[in-house]
Amino acid sequence: MGYWDLEEGKDCVEKTWITTKLGTALGLVGSAYHIIAFQPDSALQAVQRATTGTVTMASLGAIFGMATCLSAQARDAPDDPLNYFIGGCASGVFLGARSHSAMTGASACLGLGTLAMFTKVGRMEGWKIQSSPPKL
Repeated sequence: MGYWDLEEGKDCVEKTWITTKLGTALGLVGSAYHIIAFQPDSALQAVQRATTGTVTMASLGAIFGMATCLSAQARDAPDDPLNYFIGGCASGVFLGARSHSAMTGASACLGLGTLAMFTKVGRMEGWKIQSSPPKL
């Protein structure tokens, strides 16, 4: 069962588990590219980089999944795109705390929140990413 198959505002643990797994996978891929692009001096440093990137992305996924689901329950508005903005913003604030930068947190909050909100709006309205040449 996928993320979009579950009802909004219900089964928060399952939704959080799915977003955590997705974040972990993205973190592993991103860490692999980072290690290839910027060669570490030792194997220990490579493991540290991989762990840091993977855990950070897994945490972002978990925070997003839980904040989105809990805000849907607390606000009693399960299909509201604002829930996704709240989840994205919470993830952005975590990035700011992780980097010890309020500016990073504020920017990531707005960026991730807006991206998540538009993802939900697009999903609700049936937006499609252009997969074929445009019709003229």
